[in-house]
Amino acid sequence: MRVSEIFRSIQGEGRFTGVESVFVRTTGCNLRCWYCDTPYTSWEPVGEQKSWWEVAADVIRHDCPHVVLTGGEPLLSPDIVPLSQHLREQGHIVTVETAGTVYRPVVADLMSISPKLANSQPRSSGRWFDRHARDRERPDVVRRLLAEYDCQLKFVVDEAADLEDIERFLALLPAVSPNSVWLMPQGITPDELAEKATWLPAAATRLGFHYCPRRQIELFGNVRGT
Repeated sequence: MRVSEIFRSIQGEGRFTGVESVFVRTTGCNLRCWYCDTPYTSWEPVGEQKSWWEVAADVIRHDCPHVVLTGGEPLLSPDIVPLSQHLREQGHIVTVETAGTVYRPVVADLMSISPKLANSQPRSSGRWFDRHARDRERPDVVRRLLAEYDCQLKFVVDEAADLEDIERFLALLPAVSPNSVWLMPQGITPDELAEKATWLPAAATRLGFHYCPRRQIELFGNVRGT
């Protein structure tokens, strides 16, 4: 599997916000969101080929109970399955972060799904524009994940109009508890996040969802290894 970085930090998003975790960030993604905050795993992918047991040994050396398998899109890698199984066997609490477009039978205590809305479409036409539009929405995959795992759904919100797209997507799924839905502001700087924080928390409350402030950017900025 190709890995861009393994690091210890705090979870900045979703149910485990503030929890110290080891992050395994794989390189490779089947989508190309224009606002991607990890372009080194998608638009300009970099990383080192490692066996899953080498990755597991690195994680275990960090001596931290919580592990987050993220990307890019970690479920593109077949080795994510034995890696997740081994980490659970070693007593770790495993979160898998995915866009919900690929299925693999991983072991996960929490499946953190971030479906990509129309607001994620690349800004210029070309091969990735068409591929992203075709592949970004897979409600069939999300339904399977919801049936098999404890899940949270995280949506990136850029403007108020995106809320209608979220409600449209949720209507495609079996009954999803609002308590499992998180709205995150689009932005890679504290100022961008602060601007959206003037209206997005109230919108989340009105819809019965959680607001997710993206603490990692607030605390460290949008830099690798945080």
